[in-house]
Amino acid sequence: MSVRPPRIQGDPPNPVSFRTENYGAGTVFPETRQPWGELNYALIGVLEFDVQGVRYLSPPQYAIWLPPDTLHSAHNKQDLRYVTVYVQRALCADLPDTLSTLSISPLLKAILADFAARDVTVPKTTEDLRLAEVMVDQIRLAPRCESYLPISDDPLLRPVLSALQSDPGDRHSLAEWARRVGTTERTLSRRCQDDLGISFNDWRQRLKLVAALSMIEAGEPVHRIASELGYSNASAFIAMFRRLTGTSPTQLR
Repeated sequence: MSVRPPRIQGDPPNPVSFRTENYGAGTVFPETRQPWGELNYALIGVLEFDVQGVRYLSPPQYAIWLPPDTLHSAHNKQDLRYVTVYVQRALCADLPDTLSTLSISPLLKAILADFAARDVTVPKTTEDLRLAEVMVDQIRLAPRCESYLPISDDPLLRPVLSALQSDPGDRHSLAEWARRVGTTERTLSRRCQDDLGISFNDWRQRLKLVAALSMIEAGEPVHRIASELGYSNASAFIAMFRRLTGTSPTQLR
């Protein structure tokens, strides 16, 4: 495990700045808050945020938006390639005022990829400043939700969700998991709906998608991803992926 030092509380970005970095598995980012907004976006891997005891996942295709002054910490369990965008407080007035999970548009991804390829950390030219303005607009327009993959501290749910996160390809049914934690299928199903806001099957499919996105970004073949996620064949996996994302793994790659 490695610990990243807290970031310096300096002047806000001028007006927007960017950083793309690689982090090894087990990196811990200590609790901090910044006077500017932050868009956090994984290219490869998944970063886990903790905000006032609530956990949020940041997988590829989805970003975490942190409004100014949000107290947060984070860590990653696997190797990570990560983009962070810092947005001056004055530009955050029309952006989400609460922590949000955002769906990343192809245009926003393209702008960030272009800045990374040209090693632009602070836009200075007229053209780059225009791109930064478009990027801020894309953050404002991005579809948002509280958390893509909600987590629960419920004593019955927590061990089940934790085990599934460790092995997204697990194929035990809800009834089998209920027996393992000493409750009924109906009770566990109700806890899922009440605590997570979605059904057990929906949560598990989202987990598989999160895992699949990381493997796709890492270049894993589709048939291997399907096998690791517990699908009997690649077609079943592709059908799930297309249903949740509107595209196929190959098209996304």
